[in-house]
Amino acid sequence: MDFIPFLDLSRQYQKIKQELLKASEEVFEASTFSLGSDVEKFEEQFASFCKVKHAVGVDNGTSAIVLALKSCGIKENDEVIVPANSFIATAAAVSHIGGVPVFVDCTTDTWQISPEDVKRKITSKTKAIIGVHLYGMPFDVEGIRKIAEENKLLLIEDCAQAQGATYNGVSVGNFGKAGTFSFYPVKNLGAYGEAGAVVTNDDEVSERVKRLRNHGSVEKYVHEEIGFNMRIDALQAAFLSVKLKHLNEWNFRRREIAEFYIGTIKNPKLTFQYVPENCHSVYHLFVATIKDRDGFRDYLNQHKIGSGLHYPIPCHLQKAYSSLGYSKGDLPNSEYLAEHCLSLPMFPELRQSELEYIAQVINKY
Repeated sequence: MDFIPFLDLSRQYQKIKQELLKASEEVFEASTFSLGSDVEKFEEQFASFCKVKHAVGVDNGTSAIVLALKSCGIKENDEVIVPANSFIATAAAVSHIGGVPVFVDCTTDTWQISPEDVKRKITSKTKAIIGVHLYGMPFDVEGIRKIAEENKLLLIEDCAQAQGATYNGVSVGNFGKAGTFSFYPVKNLGAYGEAGAVVTNDDEVSERVKRLRNHGSVEKYVHEEIGFNMRIDALQAAFLSVKLKHLNEWNFRRREIAEFYIGTIKNPKLTFQYVPENCHSVYHLFVATIKDRDGFRDYLNQHKIGSGLHYPIPCHLQKAYSSLGYSKGDLPNSEYLAEHCLSLPMFPELRQSELEYIAQVINKY
């Protein structure tokens, strides 16, 4: 058996290569590289995919959160509750606009943002909650949204890992004031470079995101406010339009792979993420916890199986946030996951023979 990578984007590229080359040729021939018709086309397609009124393309997923927060009225020194068990971009976006990220723990079974800890962390300065649909699975939308409504807090969904996921049959991105997406290359819907989007059913939020991404301007050289240069470029939008046509098929395959793992890997040393029945996960990652994580990872590598770490240092213990005064033991569930979780190979082009080998090797550990 050849080495099985944790992720291999080249397999996907080979399958859609001709579509991508055709799309790039059309962009070069039109020679409109920033915003323009290709961007508008993708925005319309992605809004339809998410079943929302508006999708606004931006340059990356972090920018999407920054623009969503600013467009929804979050200001300097406002506290925004964010999960510690996530990539740091969610918290960093809060910091970029002068807000204060307040880290909360995750649950012990779904590994998603904990409603109980959110309740404990609300203060008079709290203005918003950002829930992350982690690993491709929706967080407890009902629980978090109820808390937000009771405390008159803004809810924003970080959907960076969850393109196509649903909660109670409704696409993620529909539950908060805005939803944010990353199209970083490794995502279920990934660009060939950097890209992101903000989705919303609020007309005013959509218009402000469009304005802010383009130096505070809608009409050229007329600037209504100080904005940013956070535009999505036309080439990435064209690539994303090509890939969006395949996304449902790719997500279906991810679910097949996850179901195979869950049904075939019977090693009691591993614990998998619990997925509630009302959550349709798109398995951006397939994560397991195991006590001897490092030893297990070495074992997999010796048997030519790649793996990933998501995320080995929880956000509240990162050096970047040392000024906030968190200590080890403050968020025990997130800290346990950081020390014990491992991501198994997960991408649609994994071959059945590779999956069977992975399960066989793991069951012998």
